[in-house]
Amino acid sequence: MHSPTPTETADAATDPLGRERSHLAASRAALTAMREDVEALDLRDVAGTWVSAQVLQKQVDERIKALADLAHTPLFFGRLDYLHAISEAESEGSGGERFYIGRRHVHDAGGDPMVIDWRAPVSQPFYRASRTAPMDVAKRRRFGYTGGELTAYEDENLSDPDESDSRSALLAAEIEKPRVGPMRDIVATIQPEQDEIVRADVTGTVCVQGAPGTGKTAVGLHRVAYLLYAHRERLARTGTLVVGPNRSFLQYIEQVLPALGELDVAQATVQELVGHVEVRGTDSADTARIKGDARMARVLRNAVRAGITLPTEPCVVVRGSRRWRVPAYELEEIVRELMGREIRYGAALEALPQRIAHAVLVKMEQGGEAPDDRVQDAVARNAAVKATVKACWPAVDPVKLVHRLLGDPAFLATAADGLLDADEQAALLWAKPPRSARTAPWSAADAVLIDEAADLVHRTPSLGHVVVDEAQDLSPMQYRAVGRRCTTGSATVLGDLAQGTTPWATGSWQEALHHLGKDGAHVEELTQGFRVPGEVIAYASRLLPAIAPGLAPATSIRDLPGSLALRHVPDGLDAAALDACREALGHEGSVGLIAADARIPALAATLTAAGLPHLDPGTETTADARLTLVPASLAKGLEYDYVVLDEPAAIVTGEPDHRTGLRRLYVSLTRAVSGLTVLHAEPLPAELG
Repeated sequence: MHSPTPTETADAATDPLGRERSHLAASRAALTAMREDVEALDLRDVAGTWVSAQVLQKQVDERIKALADLAHTPLFFGRLDYLHAISEAESEGSGGERFYIGRRHVHDAGGDPMVIDWRAPVSQPFYRASRTAPMDVAKRRRFGYTGGELTAYEDENLSDPDESDSRSALLAAEIEKPRVGPMRDIVATIQPEQDEIVRADVTGTVCVQGAPGTGKTAVGLHRVAYLLYAHRERLARTGTLVVGPNRSFLQYIEQVLPALGELDVAQATVQELVGHVEVRGTDSADTARIKGDARMARVLRNAVRAGITLPTEPCVVVRGSRRWRVPAYELEEIVRELMGREIRYGAALEALPQRIAHAVLVKMEQGGEAPDDRVQDAVARNAAVKATVKACWPAVDPVKLVHRLLGDPAFLATAADGLLDADEQAALLWAKPPRSARTAPWSAADAVLIDEAADLVHRTPSLGHVVVDEAQDLSPMQYRAVGRRCTTGSATVLGDLAQGTTPWATGSWQEALHHLGKDGAHVEELTQGFRVPGEVIAYASRLLPAIAPGLAPATSIRDLPGSLALRHVPDGLDAAALDACREALGHEGSVGLIAADARIPALAATLTAAGLPHLDPGTETTADARLTLVPASLAKGLEYDYVVLDEPAAIVTGEPDHRTGLRRLYVSLTRAVSGLTVLHAEPLPAELG
């Protein structure tokens, strides 16, 4: 917060850029002082115990990390000049206030803010104010940086009726900045429709259907950062999680939250969430689809409860010289009551011996004794009670249960009766059942089944908020696995139905949200692109009628004539790819060579033989290695300044079915930020016109 003095106003008139640079330098010095103050804290006289000292030290260490000054990251990127004072300290004056908007809060030695966190309410007009709704903002200033140095500024006089609307050159430059290294934050370029999603309430689940280049991933990550700012204590207690499609993708986005000062957000793939067993096997597309079907949840429930047996013998407990007898009919009532309550199998298993022990204590009281809780616990541990519990409600090991389900046709038939037909059951069974669960060739879909079984036995702990990206590719059972991690929290679901590239990809967000356990979630659609050039997205959108007929084509704010090149190469496709990569490397920024998975070995050999260094997806680019060789199956979520797309027909035929292949092609076509070159020896898919 700052109200300009007459001297500062005069300085700004003669050297406005110099004044802003001075404020940047002062802000950086203040941030350094804040960090040094934390580093100088002496906790020896504060912490009462060794444990509390460790906890406090951990909090101090995290605070020090959060106050890091990233040299090449602008400390502030905007300024708001309000027409009127909005804080109590300035309310008596007639003038307005000035706020610098940045990635984190910075205050001076007196505690007055020099930079306001972008998530603070006072910062909101920076993203939402317009000429028609200025939100009491007289001027919005954007800053341009080069390598961390403030080099330019640009003003919008929102309350001046004589000033005409114009596109922000600095905003466009920030959006179009070359993509070198991991994904950057978009905190300086958040658009009004994105800001509404970012600041949505923590108690509600939001689903974002976003076309390529609309920034849905960045919106989801910034939403996490906002929620941690607005509800820090709550989410620090319950935890937050970002779920991505693969480890390459998570490596690509992992620097966004730390750049915003948030260090405690876990990241995982669905496979890592359900890592109960080592995955060594694979499934056919049909088998994986069946294993991912929501009906499998009911099959597993039946299997878990298959061992429950109603008692036919009484339970006789001997204590001292007396025998206490609980008849079979009374035991049956207890078991039936637990069966009807629909509580977790493991919770019922823990409750059953206590319930039987309570029945014994009632009889003891009727016999003139006065037992207490210690006696009940002792009875619950009695050998006769344990034997009855084991016979009626045997313990279930989720891994062994799924092992039996996939290897025992009779057991599967019983559990799947009325749910799966004979052909579907046959597709689930192992051709040669392994001897033990330890040696089983578990597939990724099997691990999800085991996770479901584990939750049926013991409830999965819930987090405060979960972000799931590329969600359109999850199966119903995978949605359930993610949903279990936020049963008492909320979620942000991000995806694009047109980019669903698994045989079980969801057909609608309503269906997906139902499986996630968030039926009431609000669905937002982002169609305006900021990354993919208009010429490229228009070409890729020719596939939409075939892959997602209900979706509106995306538009782009970026008009880059010549950004798309189609080249027919009858002979020498590998050499043509090499030439196209060299041509792309002549420009500034990153380059991605995307090809069908089967083409990757040949292209890698060609690049290596030519002495052209190349990286794997997710690996950070450097000045010496800006080219990444990307299998089409890993391209989703990644972006490159220039993309060379090798043989579209091979990408399509590399998938189990034609529609999935076209969707994979759609993903590959929309990874470019500045230019796309398509090379093909075979005819292009007819859907591209």
